[in-house]
Amino acid sequence: MTTLLQQAFAEASKLSAAEQDLLASRLLTELAAEDEFDLAIARSSDKLAALARQALAKLEAGETEELDPERL
Repeated sequence: MTTLLQQAFAEASKLSAAEQDLLASRLLTELAAEDEFDLAIARSSDKLAALARQALAKLEAGETEELDPERL
């Protein structure tokens, strides 16, 4: 465990039991969301690679234009 995480847990231990449970619930939810995001990216890697190939093909064919932030 890192020093920063140890410090965070030390501070969290000063909270009431209800506040500790709320913090723990939020942390577990965040960690689960990270896992879900990683899985979603892993499952879509073939699709992302295909989109990248299409974008590069359009670039090489001259079918793209430079992005102008002023026109967004």
